[in-house]
Amino acid sequence: MDKKLLLIIPFYNEASRIERDTFTQAFTSHANCDFLLVNDGSSDNTALILNKLSDKFPNATALDLKKNGGKAEAIRQAVLYSKDKSYTHIGYLDADLATPFDEFFRIWEFACKNPNYTFVMGSRIKKLGSDITRYSYRHYSGRIFATIASKLILKAPVYDTQCGAKIITHDLAATLFEKPFITKWVFDLELLLRYREIEKNYLHKIFEYGLSIWIEKGDSKITFKDLLGFPYQLVKIHFAYGK
Repeated sequence: MDKKLLLIIPFYNEASRIERDTFTQAFTSHANCDFLLVNDGSSDNTALILNKLSDKFPNATALDLKKNGGKAEAIRQAVLYSKDKSYTHIGYLDADLATPFDEFFRIWEFACKNPNYTFVMGSRIKKLGSDITRYSYRHYSGRIFATIASKLILKAPVYDTQCGAKIITHDLAATLFEKPFITKWVFDLELLLRYREIEKNYLHKIFEYGLSIWIEKGDSKITFKDLLGFPYQLVKIHFAYGK
């Protein structure tokens, strides 16, 4: 069976920094991939820009959500939208393209060559030969979060749950995204916990793909206040999915 990918990209008030030429090039270069551009209730001209982009390319579709529900719900609605489509895989990527398209499609190439993995996660591991650029406070707070998530909640050696580049088999994604998430920003961790609930050997079906490039962009939708609230989100998750 030929593999078919739907790439979901959520947008919220991104009108001023949507890289139109970069998206146009991706739509053209990856004609076998379908792109679902999700406007998450933006109050600027994001919806208009996405509609104009999608009108020009048969493999691009704009999905307009009238109410802002956050990244987790935007991606969930997109997965539900794709439920009856003939895709083998669902991927998602942040609109700021901190993970560039070329890097994302290297993850896709890996997923195609390794069908035993049903969940492939981009991972921001800073090592020789890679270009992983993050603000210091985000890096260190992220490492604290990742350690807690890995050691205390997942109890599994996961380095980076929160990277915004992931590819999941379509049937699995339909199951994992079926119900709303209990957190706004930590849903990636919830995905892994939901997978654990339905598959005893889930760790053998997940692969962390070390990115060769990831560049932090300014104006992140995650504020410093959100970062301070992450411990509370982890407590909520622990009690909701704890074993």
